[in-house]
Amino acid sequence: MSRSGGRLSALAVSRARKPGLYPDGSGLYLQVSGTNGRSWLFRYMLAGKARAIGLGPLKNVSLASARVAAQECRQMIGAGSDPIEVKKAGKARGKLEEAQAMSFKSCAEAYIAGHRAQWRSATHAAQWHGTLATYAYPVLGAVPVQKIDVGLVVKVLQPIWVAKTETASRLRGRIENVLDWAKAHGYRQGENPASWRGHLDKILPRRTKLRTVQHHAAIPYQEIGAFMSELRSQEGVSARALEFTILTAARTGEVLGARPAEFDLVEATWTVPATRIKGGKNHRVPLGARAAAIVADMMSNHREAFVFPGSRPTTPLYRGAIWKILKQIGRPDVTVHGFRSTFRDWVAEQTAYPRELAEMALAHTIESKVEGAYQRGDLLEKRRQLMQAWAEYCSAPFVGGKVLPLRRSSEGD
Repeated sequence: MSRSGGRLSALAVSRARKPGLYPDGSGLYLQVSGTNGRSWLFRYMLAGKARAIGLGPLKNVSLASARVAAQECRQMIGAGSDPIEVKKAGKARGKLEEAQAMSFKSCAEAYIAGHRAQWRSATHAAQWHGTLATYAYPVLGAVPVQKIDVGLVVKVLQPIWVAKTETASRLRGRIENVLDWAKAHGYRQGENPASWRGHLDKILPRRTKLRTVQHHAAIPYQEIGAFMSELRSQEGVSARALEFTILTAARTGEVLGARPAEFDLVEATWTVPATRIKGGKNHRVPLGARAAAIVADMMSNHREAFVFPGSRPTTPLYRGAIWKILKQIGRPDVTVHGFRSTFRDWVAEQTAYPRELAEMALAHTIESKVEGAYQRGDLLEKRRQLMQAWAEYCSAPFVGGKVLPLRRSSEGD
């Protein structure tokens, strides 16, 4: 220890309460900023500039330890290093070591937790977890996220790229999102090995070269009248939910999540919130007489949180219940989503209503940006005429293959 050092004693340190700097010598000070604010400070000159570095609070660093730390700082200065920069470099190394230890699974779970609130349903979050747990975690789960490269991503995707193309494509996008999240949080550097362009497109075949589009199994529109007649003979919430879904040409999730506050039975409209719409915008649905009657009947018979409640008042009807109705009617071969295709085919082949009106009824985004810029309204009344015509068609069994085209509204396109 230098001659100028060692001025303080353990007793003096324990009694120091008045705010100020208490020198121990050779640049070491006890800094008192309040009753409990006591810490060690090392002051020094470097390149003609006064600098200071904290050595820790008194409760954690004793006088003896502070003297050892101050001596280490003097040695750094003697070797031409700045103690502050050395400390910063140590923190950077610690962060790098933390990043190298952060596994892909940990990043994925953090990503899902952080984005769950913005996703439209709990099902979406479950799908994220399910695909990653089934296909990605066995290969990538324990791997430090910094070490994931194209080879590892291909190892995950290649076994299912042909057999389960749609699942593989979604999985690729989810891995890409997780790795982007990891980079944004400082857990990895460099390009994203799960991105398609410039990486995987050089290794895996394009999806369009692998398969043809698989459409949802649907009932031909000529059979919808007979089907609806059989459906109306079925009792229960499930049957009414399916009937309402068909009459409104809505998606299953939109219907099952419907709440009483979304309906205006005076105006005969249903406003589906953006959180349940695929396009991310509120969607007004005109209700025909039968659809409105179903809602009114459901809400008069119960006071649950959902119009089509499940087994418990606080939960909606589950999707499998609707499939059971299809099975009871003898049509397990079709999907609920397929009825949207039935509606779309009917509009195209049996009516003179314009394509854009049918697309708006299905809550599809208008593809043309120019068309979308000029078509700012939702054509509610015209869609009301279309949906009432659909309801009438559904209520009458198809006879003898005769086509009865419906006239376009006299108001024009």
